Amino acid sequence: MLDEVLEERLRAVLPALSRLGALVRFDLGRDGRPALDARTAPARLETELDEPADCTITITRDNLIKLMDGKLDPMLGYTLGKIKVAGSLGIAMKLVGAIS
Repeated sequence: MLDEVLEERLRAVLPALSRLGALVRFDLGRDGRPALDARTAPARLETELDEPADCTITITRDNLIKLMDGKLDPMLGYTLGKIKVAGSLGIAMKLVGAIS
C-alpha cells in the first residue's frame, strides 16, 4: 500500500510526464507497486493497475524519495544496485529527468 506522503509526491510530478508516452511501474517491495501511466495526457498515478509496464524500476521507498529530492544520483544509484531497471532504460532516464 502506498503511503500518503509518497502518493502526494508522485502526483506532483504527473504534469512533467505528459510527453513520456509510456507506462512506468515502481516496484517498492512491500511498500507497493504504483504505476505512472503517461501514455496519454494527462498522466495518471495508478495504484492497482496490473498491466505490463514499458519499464519497471525496482527501488526502495526511501531511495525513491531521495531520488526525487536530488539526494540520490540516478547513475550512481543504478551502478550501486540501489535502482534496478527492467524494460526500457531510455524511458527510465526520461522519467528520472522529469521527477528529479
